Amino acid sequence: MTSLSEVTTSEGIVRGHREGKVLRWLSIPYAAPPVGDLRLRAPQPARPWTGVRDATTYGNAAIQHASGSRIGARTSQPQSEDCLTVNVTAPAEPSSAPRPVMVFIHGGGYVFGTSAVSLYHGNGLASNGDVVVVSFNYRLNVFGYVDFTQFGTADSPIESNLGLRDQVAALEWVQRNIAAFGGDPANVTIFGESAGAAAVTTLLATPAAKGLFHRAIAQSSPADWGLDADTAADLGRSCVEALGADADNAAEALRSADPHVLRRAAGRVFRENLANNPGVLTMMPVIDGDYLPQHPLDAYADGNAHNVPLIMGTNRHEGSLFAKYLDDLPTNPERVKKMFAQSNSVPLDRIARHYHGYPSERTAIKLGGDFIFWRPTITACEAYSQHAPTYNYRYDYAPPMLNRMGLGATHASELIAVFGFGETKAGRALTVIGGRRDLHSVTERVQAHWLSFARYGAPLTSWPEYKTTTRKTLVFDTTTRVVADIDRDRRLAWALYPRPYAPAADPAAEAAG
Repeated sequence: MTSLSEVTTSEGIVRGHREGKVLRWLSIPYAAPPVGDLRLRAPQPARPWTGVRDATTYGNAAIQHASGSRIGARTSQPQSEDCLTVNVTAPAEPSSAPRPVMVFIHGGGYVFGTSAVSLYHGNGLASNGDVVVVSFNYRLNVFGYVDFTQFGTADSPIESNLGLRDQVAALEWVQRNIAAFGGDPANVTIFGESAGAAAVTTLLATPAAKGLFHRAIAQSSPADWGLDADTAADLGRSCVEALGADADNAAEALRSADPHVLRRAAGRVFRENLANNPGVLTMMPVIDGDYLPQHPLDAYADGNAHNVPLIMGTNRHEGSLFAKYLDDLPTNPERVKKMFAQSNSVPLDRIARHYHGYPSERTAIKLGGDFIFWRPTITACEAYSQHAPTYNYRYDYAPPMLNRMGLGATHASELIAVFGFGETKAGRALTVIGGRRDLHSVTERVQAHWLSFARYGAPLTSWPEYKTTTRKTLVFDTTTRVVADIDRDRRLAWALYPRPYAPAADPAAEAAG
């Protein structure tokens, strides 16, 4: 039996439903559908409606490969360009004061994913922590992360960074509306995982996002994701060519193409680039000098980020998930060797010597995972901590089931603790061969820190700030401990490796210098 709850938003009334201890409202529009002439345009205001809008079921996922919008083991969410919606989960019990708000940004490499995945529901986090949890969908792959601005005209403009602009629009919706759901618009924490964490670290450097959130949590962020404008323009031209168009008819072809035809054309460019440059993805925000004026890592170093308190960390075995299931990152010796050959700077042995057993497959997986996630996370923490409170973690815990599968504390596994997924009916399968008590304990500790941070702007006092003088990291495992300068030799070795997405040096400028 469910009870209904009606809330008046700035665009109209929405009706949600009760699930146990929480109330949920699903797929509320935060912007107009980016279809027709609005394809490749910045998000426009959502259209008001009359009457009561049903918000009891999920709507559409963003356009992506069919396998990407799975919300469970056997079911997929429908896909459409009409996907710009938010979900709200709040405790059913009324509160005398506004509740902290936690806005989750889903991952998926900016090419797949959906906020409807059961792992992200937020029911346990909302009820256990007395917070309001928000999630949302945003444009992915070619629709959100390829720069076609060169093909726009004064009469028919095309904007850059559409997925990033969608995220800002969702946060603007939160500011306008979350008080109606019992949330505090003056206490908003954004948190995300993988590409969602990259979104977090990018929003920290996005001027339009200033004031829309007050704390940030980045879980396994490839924090150096950000293309220079020239590289992004080249990729945009390659996608137009893959679509069978040219500069003269590009705008019309891009706007009129079937969405999946357009997605597949850009996907061919994406995969070819990844094959030639292992570890270097191409669908990501562009440093356009306007909406995103500086690379996030440069903004951190210069003190130009929003400088709100930040939690940022990685998992111990980031690469194992990709090696076993996704097979698209430098997680084998062949791809690692090719990656270093492309960098044309640091010899592989300068870094590989710090990975005992290299070039074994297992060690290559560790090296590749560190390259994508841990290396840029430490760089970001070093820069950001000079200007704002910063807390670094490493998540080492894995239930016996994940160890038996050869995954360990793999990419995204910390989400099990963050959302309390192990306490759900589906999540209990993770502990069918043991480890339930340990997972419960780790979940309690992770959530206590995340919720303290969301409520007060700092985790519990047992977690010290990350400073370059001490480099203290909190390690989550069956016991939690603080480690100073974790993996120091690897950190120093990776510091020699050039940022993968930095623009190529101008030989003339170098000569003049």
